Amino acid sequence: MNAVRSYFNDFFSLIFPELCAACHVTLVSSEHVICTHCLYNLPYTNFHEQPDNIVAQQFWGKLPVAGAYALYYFNKGSNVQRMMHHFKYDGMHGIGNALGAIAGQQLNKSEVFKNVDYIIPVPLHNKRLRERGYNQSECFADGLASKMDATVLANNLVRTVSTKTQTRKSRFSRFENMQQVFAVKHPQQLQNKHVLLVDDIVTTGSTLEACGAELLKIPQLTLSIATIAYAV
Repeated sequence: MNAVRSYFNDFFSLIFPELCAACHVTLVSSEHVICTHCLYNLPYTNFHEQPDNIVAQQFWGKLPVAGAYALYYFNKGSNVQRMMHHFKYDGMHGIGNALGAIAGQQLNKSEVFKNVDYIIPVPLHNKRLRERGYNQSECFADGLASKMDATVLANNLVRTVSTKTQTRKSRFSRFENMQQVFAVKHPQQLQNKHVLLVDDIVTTGSTLEACGAELLKIPQLTLSIATIAYAV
């Protein structure tokens, strides 16, 4: 039976080959989502080894974060941008799970992130969630949780206002656009907990800053931040 199944899988792959989400080469049977070449050669930041990294610096004087991290550098026209486009707009939510697992393995090597209790994805408004069908940040969170001793908490931090895209806004406009957008439904659940707030890409950090500010209203909450990519 296994031989028959393998035969049909190989035959199906010949007709509908699975492509690497980053470089679009055909994946071999042992590869999943990302080819081996990209897996080793995408631009890793190694921010888990650098406490004062660029992402952490974005929140200095704004949010007291215990740790800040991004898995990859993001440049326009790069394989990371191509991969993130597929993830965010083409329904390829498995990319988030795969990258979350890679990031989770890295974060387990850091003393700062080892004691995370909850992983909280930046929420989408219900309207946007219905349009897209999934929250890309939650997919990343699920992948992280598969490698970390932490629980994904997806329905406590909520987005109460549907905002327009941030892509073409200035830093100040992004910050202004995020004010009074998020709320915590059950703050007592997060008291005395270490929370890892996660998103797909950090650019100005305004969305993460707004979410983090809301979370830090909770007594004795420790906040860390992780994203898939940092926009250079």
